[in-house]
Amino acid sequence: MNFLTEAENLRPKLTEIRKELHRNPEIGDHEFKTAEIIEKYLDEIGIAHRRIIGTGIIARVDGKLPGRSCAVRSDIDALPITEMTGCDFASQNAGMMHACGHDVHMTGAIGAATILNAHRDELSGTVTFIFQPNEEGDGGADRIIADGGLDGVEAVFGCHVDPALKAGHVGIKYGDFYAASATWKASIIGKSSHGAQRDKGIDSIEAASHIVPEILKIPGGVVSVGMFHAGTANNILAGRADLAGIIRTYGLEARSRMCRELETTCERVSSSFGAKCEVKVTDSCVGVVNDNDTINAMIERTARETFGDERVDIIDKPLFISEDFGSYIIAKTGCFYHIGAGCEYPLHSDKFLPVPDAFVMASAMHAASAYTFNKTGVNE
Repeated sequence: MNFLTEAENLRPKLTEIRKELHRNPEIGDHEFKTAEIIEKYLDEIGIAHRRIIGTGIIARVDGKLPGRSCAVRSDIDALPITEMTGCDFASQNAGMMHACGHDVHMTGAIGAATILNAHRDELSGTVTFIFQPNEEGDGGADRIIADGGLDGVEAVFGCHVDPALKAGHVGIKYGDFYAASATWKASIIGKSSHGAQRDKGIDSIEAASHIVPEILKIPGGVVSVGMFHAGTANNILAGRADLAGIIRTYGLEARSRMCRELETTCERVSSSFGAKCEVKVTDSCVGVVNDNDTINAMIERTARETFGDERVDIIDKPLFISEDFGSYIIAKTGCFYHIGAGCEYPLHSDKFLPVPDAFVMASAMHAASAYTFNKTGVNE
């Protein structure tokens, strides 16, 4: 089967799907219209589906031949961004936009489902399609897993569009790919006083200002301070300062170590100024670590057979952005790959708009990966 030709033949329909999804972006766990659009197109091609965790969808294509079972996952939520692309299918929902390419991800998954469903006689095993809510927020992957979304599934495949990758190219990464993440908040509690009588108070802003450079030096990953709020008037020594930010590391052990170091640093520096400190660290995404070389090699080989060597790039450096797809790999096994976006603007930009080749490539790559895994597994 020529998966790329199959996907190219679907380009007009996939373009229609992508435009409708892009015009109707919705924030995590509120993807009501989005879910209805996905269900409409699944119904059109005769694929059985059911709801999961509210706005999530599980669809299934059963092959006529015996084989293994895998899943293809797409995220479905949008970002709270006002679109500035100027395209003729721009967001119709004020303050919301598919600025991370999830419209392309959904279209690619629907395209792959269309291809495999049309070739059920040649398909081995079962392919489950997971349309996951709220990847951008608290992460829907763990809730999908907890609700049985991976029951019977042996491996999960997924993709993300990449503006650093040429249009028409696929990027393969071995091992560490996306960072594990955590969010943190720290409240420095001092003592208010008149601004002219500093000796009668404890300046929380001074303490917090010394905390910031110290935590930014913590080794092993990245600590960022995204918020710093303090004070109520220019003549009052601030009795409280609130900091908040993120942590990114490669691997869960490094994340735990950095989180502990952040807590002790905040408490140590606060204490040196006579202030108290309350720190809360919340683990987020586990990071994406592509599974062992065997399954990665199978995906690389599949990509080269589908698109040709010149259109497959090996990504050599991991990224400090995060993605909750890693939960699926931990729960089962699998591989996450990149699809060239062909766009000069970065992810989360109000002008981010991947080219149509991206959803054609995603459709072909998903279909080829699922078909190959189910037929051969990772041991052949």
